[in-house]
Amino acid sequence: MKQTRIILLFAALLALCSCSTTKRIPEGEQLYTGVKKFTIITPDSTGKVVPGVDASLRKQVAVAPNNAIFGSPYYRWPFPMGLWVWNNWNDPGHGLKHWLYDKLVAEPVLINDGRPAARVKMLENVLADNGYFRGGASYEIIPNKKNPRKAKVSYNVATGPAYTFSQVQLLPDTCTLHRLIDSIAVADPYLREGARYSVDSLSEVRIRITNALRNRGYYYFRPDFIEYLADTVQQPMKMAMRMMLAADIPPAMLKRYRTGRVTMYVFRNQGGGEPDTFQTRRGTLIQMMPSRFRRELMNECVTMRTGRWFAVRQMNSTQTRLARLGIFNAINIEAEPDTTAAEPTLNVQIGCTFDTPLEFQVEVNASSKSNSYIGPGLSLSVVNRNVFGGGEQLRVTATGTYEWQTGKSKSSLFNSYEVGMTTSLSFPRMLAPGFIKRRQRNLNWTRFTLNWDLLNRPHYFKMAQFNLGMSYDWQSSRYSSHSFTPFKLTYTKLMKTTHEFDSIISQNPAIALSFMSQYIPQMMYTYVYDREFGRNNTFNLQVTLQEAGNLFWSVYEACGKRGEKELFGTPFSQFLKGTTQIVYGRRLGVGDHWLVTRAAVGVAWAYGNSSQVPYAEQFYVGGANSVRAWAVRDLGPGSYRPPADQENGYFDQTGTFKFEFNTEYRFPIAGPLHGALFLDAGNVWLLKKDPLRPGGELRAKTFLKDIALGTGVGLRVDISMLVLRGDLGIGLHAPYDTGKSGYFNLPSFKKSLCFHLAIGYPF
Repeated sequence: MKQTRIILLFAALLALCSCSTTKRIPEGEQLYTGVKKFTIITPDSTGKVVPGVDASLRKQVAVAPNNAIFGSPYYRWPFPMGLWVWNNWNDPGHGLKHWLYDKLVAEPVLINDGRPAARVKMLENVLADNGYFRGGASYEIIPNKKNPRKAKVSYNVATGPAYTFSQVQLLPDTCTLHRLIDSIAVADPYLREGARYSVDSLSEVRIRITNALRNRGYYYFRPDFIEYLADTVQQPMKMAMRMMLAADIPPAMLKRYRTGRVTMYVFRNQGGGEPDTFQTRRGTLIQMMPSRFRRELMNECVTMRTGRWFAVRQMNSTQTRLARLGIFNAINIEAEPDTTAAEPTLNVQIGCTFDTPLEFQVEVNASSKSNSYIGPGLSLSVVNRNVFGGGEQLRVTATGTYEWQTGKSKSSLFNSYEVGMTTSLSFPRMLAPGFIKRRQRNLNWTRFTLNWDLLNRPHYFKMAQFNLGMSYDWQSSRYSSHSFTPFKLTYTKLMKTTHEFDSIISQNPAIALSFMSQYIPQMMYTYVYDREFGRNNTFNLQVTLQEAGNLFWSVYEACGKRGEKELFGTPFSQFLKGTTQIVYGRRLGVGDHWLVTRAAVGVAWAYGNSSQVPYAEQFYVGGANSVRAWAVRDLGPGSYRPPADQENGYFDQTGTFKFEFNTEYRFPIAGPLHGALFLDAGNVWLLKKDPLRPGGELRAKTFLKDIALGTGVGLRVDISMLVLRGDLGIGLHAPYDTGKSGYFNLPSFKKSLCFHLAIGYPF
């Protein structure tokens, strides 16, 4: 029976492959199957031009054929399903077959659709825009040898020599505006003798000059006010460039304005109210009452100053600061000329409308392993965005995760749970000593946190954790942000243990020390660099450095205290910990196709007052955002595997060194539905050898073998503010002994599966 099905499937595949993809192509037309060759000829015979110019040229011919791989004009998938349907099916107009036809069909891309002649003109325009005025382009249609109704297109580009500037003449020194433009232009790196003529570069110069002028009072100045006059007659392959202002510019557009009256409006979320007027250091504040709003907050956010030259930069800065408060749902800033002022003046009106003060957030996370373990989690948050009227945020979050095992006796149905409560109070300013400048304090956040967490493993232990801390968050540039925690105190207490756990602990001192009740006084610093490079590249770097116990240890040592040191009668932990994560995203072809890659490394080392890193600070892998073919804490350390009789022995599957690597191809399916194909790898190891966890130590010769490998598929529903994600992980290689030889050593396909349901992208 099975053999019959395979034969029928193979026959159906052959029948489908034998279908023609050109049967319905109109007479005289050819099916476009992509670009055959794209050749660039340069005077030096290298075929290489400036990278930006090369990319612009290739973009002009990037017409994707049917079934293109990632939108590539050169490569196609071997099975053109859409063309087969178009050529061999008839659309009934209704019913299931119509629905299938509508979803599968793809109309053919013909040679004429690609307009090769027009693209040659576009190539020549690109050459001219980049200084290659003597360049040219041509194309050739190359029919398919087996089927002449199919054809590719080859393009040839001859750049010729590039024109460069022999001289750059700026505006005459006749007025303040001219002198200011010239001073900006002289400092520009492009406007130099010998630079290659480029329309895009000249446009960027105009934009840079315009931005500088608009930040120096010339609010109405626009890039098209600057024109260029080129002379190519004086010298061969040289160009004399002259900058000039456009004619017929209205005089008001060239005036230099100062900041006049600043009026700030604060509207209620419900609308209405009675206006109350206050005079502040930054201007007039009109607040609709009743409402809770600390008036000094406007002084901290508004950066424009009456009487100074008007700057768009300050206008944008004010917008950003008000938005970062998180208490307004609408912010509008307008500047209008003051017709009564003696000199050119712009009055500013700032309108802010309160958002609803309370916000509720729900996050769900769930995973299912083929070994019958199921582990969902829930997070509920309530946020008050304006507690004291100054943009302070109070957030209370309750979390809960649990795990049960199906297919067992009723007594073991409920295995473990973890519950916690976190409260944080954030101030939109830096509460810091006086040596920090006031303007720097108002750009940042100060957070106070209080957390409680309870972890219960019924077969083994119950552990409670409390912590309180204070941190500063600030942004030093457009792409760089920082977080510094000068103080965080954590207390962990092992509240209850079972006889089985005690027997394991008594035999393994390393695990016992990581579970001991202890204080963890910490300092922490995190740096994040997040940037987009054009439309096609994203980059995120996150580095975290953490230390614990060093300050207290130093104080005790200075006071002559030797040996083990205690805080409030309990030993405190001492260790160093660091993590680094890099996430790089690359758009593939055209459309919303992305290849996103993540690499993460973590190291933790205990010393001094501790011989082991606390359990809560050790690393683990597996789960919805890690190696998705395994559940959380289901791997490691190294090749170690807990004994079969430890049903829920997650306590020993942690480590002090972590490595993870993930790559994921994300693609659209239909509307908000997206798909993903992923490959995950990673594990944790021990930096200190533990005889009771054999194979757990980090060793160079077994490192690659100890890395778990999994793949899988995912579906995501992306509805703007919310992404619901389901990932099915498939294990390929387990670092531990599975009873099966070879690299792909999972015992069966069923036992290699792990499903995760989560909110948001994994990275």
